[in-house]
Amino acid sequence: MNKADLSNVYRDYIACLNKQDWPKLEQFVHDDVHYNGQRIGLSGYREMLERDFNEIPDLYFNIQLLISDAPYIASRLGFACTPKGKFLGLPVNGKRVSFTENVFYQFRAEKIEQVWSVIDKAAIEAQL
Repeated sequence: MNKADLSNVYRDYIACLNKQDWPKLEQFVHDDVHYNGQRIGLSGYREMLERDFNEIPDLYFNIQLLISDAPYIASRLGFACTPKGKFLGLPVNGKRVSFTENVFYQFRAEKIEQVWSVIDKAAIEAQL
């Protein structure tokens, strides 16, 4: 898969998340997906995303930076949202916060197999 194709697959994946089109998630995520070094599988990955959207009803993934070097994607995602209660252990409680996530993905057969994610918690702390 070339860089342009992988970037398009990733953009379609992000669109899937923003639509919360959970049945379509299996088109983008490998059955044996790992998140930050832990195997959670497709069902665990979907549960994690569903929980995120439940706790942050206005969650929206905004691609700020996207670099493709097949089979890898590096992305900086921007968020401006309103978590209902605690978020990352912080008492956000309905306050609108902005933060970024730096995330790396490894693809296999056009599906995400590995995810490494770091959220800028300090940015949220500074807004509280």
